[in-house]
Amino acid sequence: MQPADHWRDVYARKRPDEVSWYQPSPEPSLAALDRLGASPDLSLVDVGGGASTLVDALLDRGWRDLTVLDIAEPALAASKERLGDAARQVQWVVADARAWRPGRAFDVWHDRAVFHFLTGADDRAGYRRAMLEGTHPASHVVMATFAPDGPAMCSGLPVQRYDAGSLAAELGGAFAPLADWRETHRTPRGANQQFQWLVLRRV
Repeated sequence: MQPADHWRDVYARKRPDEVSWYQPSPEPSLAALDRLGASPDLSLVDVGGGASTLVDALLDRGWRDLTVLDIAEPALAASKERLGDAARQVQWVVADARAWRPGRAFDVWHDRAVFHFLTGADDRAGYRRAMLEGTHPASHVVMATFAPDGPAMCSGLPVQRYDAGSLAAELGGAFAPLADWRETHRTPRGANQQFQWLVLRRV
């Protein structure tokens, strides 16, 4: 099954609040942005944002230059339906991050739980190319992946787990790490998943 078909199937079988990465509120992402002092006048792309409620929270905070990218149209459709008229304030992009050509640079690149699905070197290289094209010097990257003691599989797919050092090394020398921390995510089924967060600045 092709990656896009896999994720369409996931959202065909499960409601957005049933997937393991679901959060009732995107508090870890908001806390990361607060650490940066990120203000609503900045631009932000949420890579793999899908049905996440981060876009709702950012709109409530006054952000207006928001882009949400996901490989699965049903995930984006769920967000649009949830937002109603406010969805018109957001740019929605259906694309595979590994092959995406952003066409612009964003002040903040946010990725919660996409990068760890890229288990092949070529896949990670394609993602890094998109991230370089989609950022500028002084852009910030906020990323969360499974930690070394996190799950080895998610949604039927293998993942690559990282600590702060290995994640920074994988993202490359164009991005300087600023802060890192761990989070225990509670899934809708009550399981605990260990996440590694990392904030970097494009140099």
